Formats: sequence, C-alpha cells, structure tokens
Amino acid sequence: MSDRDDGWFDIDSPASRCTSHAGPADLDEEGAVIVRVVIADDQPAVREALRVTLDGEPDIEVVSEAADGAEAVHQALWRRPDVVVMDLRMPYVDGISAIRQLADVETPPRVLALTTFDTDEYLFGALQSGAAGFLLKDSDPELLLQAVRALHRGHGLVDPQVTTRLIHRFARLSPGPATDAQQRLTTRELEVLRQLARGLSNAEIAQALTIEEGTAKTHVASLLRKLGLPTRVRAVIYAYEHGLAPRDSDT
Repeated sequence: MSDRDDGWFDIDSPASRCTSHAGPADLDEEGAVIVRVVIADDQPAVREALRVTLDGEPDIEVVSEAADGAEAVHQALWRRPDVVVMDLRMPYVDGISAIRQLADVETPPRVLALTTFDTDEYLFGALQSGAAGFLLKDSDPELLLQAVRALHRGHGLVDPQVTTRLIHRFARLSPGPATDAQQRLTTRELEVLRQLARGLSNAEIAQALTIEEGTAKTHVASLLRKLGLPTRVRAVIYAYEHGLAPRDSDT
C-alpha cells in the first residue's frame, strides 16, 4: 500500500534521505530488515492492543514497552529501536518531554506521536519537539502499520484529520514579519510553500503548479533546507506565521 493511499500528509524532511535507524538493523532469517519498535503508553490495554497489531507483522518487532515518558526514554536508549510509538499524555514525564529528550541523543529514533482531538496543546507541543508522525489513537490498525513502516524508511506521516486541525489552528494567527531565510526562497519555492500550507502532497502540488512530482519534491526539500525546518508540517506553520499561506479566496 502506498503511503498516500489514505490521504496521509507526507512530512518528509531533507534528513529523510539519510539512514534513520537508531542502531544496527535487525534482519530475519531471509535477510529482510525488521523494524524495532518501543511502545509508550500509560494504559496497559492500549499497549497490549498496539503490541498485538505490531507484533503480528513479520517485518515489525516490539522490543520493549513503557508506561511513562521517563521509561520510554530509558527503553529507547537501551533497546535502540527504529521507531517509538509515543502517547503524549502520560504521568510523571509526558510524551512531549520524552520526545525532546530523545531528539537530543546522537542517533535518535523516529517518534510516532499518538494524539487525541481534545489535546491541541499536546499535539502542537509534540510537533515543536520533533515528532516525525502523528496518529489518532482511534485510527485503524492498518494506519498504525503504515505509519511505523513509513517512519522507519525515513519519512514522516500525519493523519489527514490532524493536518486539517493544524491548518485551521494556524490560519487564525496574525502573520509576523518576513525572516532573512524567507528572502532566500525563489519565486517557485514560495509558490510550493503556499501549496504546502493547503496540506497538499507532492503529487498534488505538482498538479496544481503543472510541474513534475520529482520537481515538486526537490522544491520542498530546498525550501525546508533554506528555512531550517525539519518537516513539511513545520513549513505549514511557518507559512501561516509569516503570512505566506493562501487566503480563503485563493483556495
């Protein structure tokens, strides 16, 4: 299944073309790569459901579980997973604090944040802290598998419902002044950024601007690099913060 089959918003960053594993890759008997996963959630039933879904796949192995953010960081440093599936609301040390701590290690795992619609502050906090993907806790198990595999490949995915929420939230912001980095964007890169702010994928951007999909991807990578942004979602926020997002009349 393609990463875009369900309308997910791809948040590839320039770093996505680099190896994203936190440690040496595990291989099965046939030499296929096994995705190592740590699950962090304070509810045992949720952890069990996640484990059953993930461990049921031949290319995924749950190597450890954690009930709070502190234990999640400990397990991630010890077991060196490729992906951490991280609940954002946990006691003692929450998921956002754990994501920040993991972002500071030399070879951090990719973090898939589990979110709910009633906790915007957690969602945006996780985004600012460096989560590579966002999934609603009540999403279909197939989306969980899709997201874990995408993160392991170095991509990032955001549930389209979360993308819509992000866009609506930041559309209410009063734009700030232009930055020096913004001045380095080409006219085409500004056009691509405006399309990103609409939540479009590379293929949709290419169609909107009548360019090749590979060209759109190149422009996205370039503008992220120039703006110093890690993901496409951060680019969406940047566009709204600096008045570069399309007005309602433009969409």
